[in-house]
Amino acid sequence: MPITILDKSLTFPDTALAESDGMLAVGGDLSEERLLLAYRSGIFPWFSGSTPHWYAPDPRFVLIPELLNVSKSMNVLIKRNAFEFTINKAFDEVITQCGSIRRPGQFGTWINKAMLKAYKKLHEHGHAVSAEAWKDGQLAGGLYGIRIGRIFFGESMFARQSNASKFAFIKFVEQLQCEGVKLIDCQVYTEHLESLGAMMISRIKFEALLATLISEPR
Repeated sequence: MPITILDKSLTFPDTALAESDGMLAVGGDLSEERLLLAYRSGIFPWFSGSTPHWYAPDPRFVLIPELLNVSKSMNVLIKRNAFEFTINKAFDEVITQCGSIRRPGQFGTWINKAMLKAYKKLHEHGHAVSAEAWKDGQLAGGLYGIRIGRIFFGESMFARQSNASKFAFIKFVEQLQCEGVKLIDCQVYTEHLESLGAMMISRIKFEALLATLISEPR
């Protein structure tokens, strides 16, 4: 089935039309309105070259905050406050680090200048959030994503020191749970997040949860 080419209209095709790898559409822009519509529809952007690609994978990789799995070694680090934890203290630096850090088997980055500009704007308007882990006053790791209703849509994380991103993630999930967040969208499988309790669910189940939680107040 042909991939939908988006124009200037703020619409997306039905997610049931996505390819086996989750690709749903190509093109469009990264305006605040389109990005928020995408997340509310269970869709997220990746870049290939200079063109945004839009995905709605099936199954979907998610974490239920109550099912967060903290290993014994990480629990020790959490209890002794191995890092200083903050929220929204260094959003620009976090997203920049996420886009520049080298990852095994990955060439280049999908967090390009257009993504940086778009998500910094979302942060300015209160939609994009970062969580940071600091060591001796230096940013050691962190993550960022989009918060809408009672869902957090995770986008990317990075670590400059061992366990820093895990520390930030665990502390952030605990904070989100206190604030009533019921679902964390991890998008696609990673072994790193599976070790923390993330699991696969069907796109139908994900969208049912989305419909319930997206409109609930924080």
